[in-house]
Amino acid sequence: MVCVVLAAAAGAVAVFLILRLWVVLHSRDVTPRESLSILVVAGSGGHTTEILRLLGSLSNAYSPRHYVIADTDEMSANKINSFELDRADRDPGSMYTKYYIHRIPRSREVQQSWPSTVLTTLHSMWLSLPLIHQVKPDLVLCNGPGTCVPICVSALLLGILGIKKVIIVYVESICRVETLSLSGKILFHLSDYFIVQWPALKEKYPKSVYLGRIV
Repeated sequence: MVCVVLAAAAGAVAVFLILRLWVVLHSRDVTPRESLSILVVAGSGGHTTEILRLLGSLSNAYSPRHYVIADTDEMSANKINSFELDRADRDPGSMYTKYYIHRIPRSREVQQSWPSTVLTTLHSMWLSLPLIHQVKPDLVLCNGPGTCVPICVSALLLGILGIKKVIIVYVESICRVETLSLSGKILFHLSDYFIVQWPALKEKYPKSVYLGRIV
């Protein structure tokens, strides 16, 4: 009898979580705002360069800006600091100049085995949850580094738990012409807006958004 009750309770919880996930993924918050808190996931090498080019085309209303990088990625930290300094020099009178850099462990190192990747990703997600809860961004913007997976899942959990609906925007790298990256394949069904930069990907994934080359 106890097992039946526990099974029924577990089933009810599972159904509730599935319904909450469906609501979060299909809701759209269009409330006008003066500013939008944005969390940007930067990755080593080309990922950071692309995401900063995209940020350069956004207005200062996307503020404050929170950057998340891997804890060993000093190159991205330097690029972000240079980008923000240049932005402040171009618009010294702006009210929206605050930015913050946060660090979490990498989900996967280069040539890391897949079994150990599961463990490092879970560790990264464990540290991402309190970060996302603390920042509570309005929007998460990412373009493919492995670090973005735990961040986006944590942002999704914020909505499932009824704390805050976070808009997730994924921009596939310009390097991806015909196939999605691993991060893209994972987040295609979890993001609110999935943007591709090549028509071949739009044909393969009709639900994606094709805007041409944007970085």
